[in-house]
Amino acid sequence: MSYADYKALERSSPERHEFLRGEVCAIGGGSPSHSFIAANIAVAFGQALKGKPCSVFTSDLRVRVVETDRTTSPDVTVVCGKRQLAPDDEDAVTNPVLIVEVLSDSTEASDRGEKFAHLQRLASLQEYVLVSQHGRRIEVFRRSESPTWTLIPHTEGRVELKSVAAALDMADVYADPTA
Repeated sequence: MSYADYKALERSSPERHEFLRGEVCAIGGGSPSHSFIAANIAVAFGQALKGKPCSVFTSDLRVRVVETDRTTSPDVTVVCGKRQLAPDDEDAVTNPVLIVEVLSDSTEASDRGEKFAHLQRLASLQEYVLVSQHGRRIEVFRRSESPTWTLIPHTEGRVELKSVAAALDMADVYADPTA
């Protein structure tokens, strides 16, 4: 499928899709736990970044890696400064500083491997955060001075995110007042 056809599909379809070099894959709906955790994180970032030149986006925003011809819709994306739009997609950004994926059984392997390999090509990306929906575990992959990434795992307390000078409280991420 051409990228123009993919964009047309995204505008007309009730489902969301990811794009990789002409291949299109539907993104299934997440579990209630997945959705709840993603919403908690988006709200926490919205509060923490209030007044800062950063914008928090849900999975409705596409992130485009032009260099590898990959487009994805992370659960939470943070862009600081002016949004840079993809040259071939006015609805996709190319300059996120932070991306969060809540892990699903069906997407975890890609989120940790192939998708992350593409996202690492984004020069702006400073932190990639993987959040378990099955237990309290948040993994922060932080870009080092060299082109390597350092893993910082968390199972309790506060998760410091240097890219946006903010923190996530594990209790807030996993808090469910209706459970």
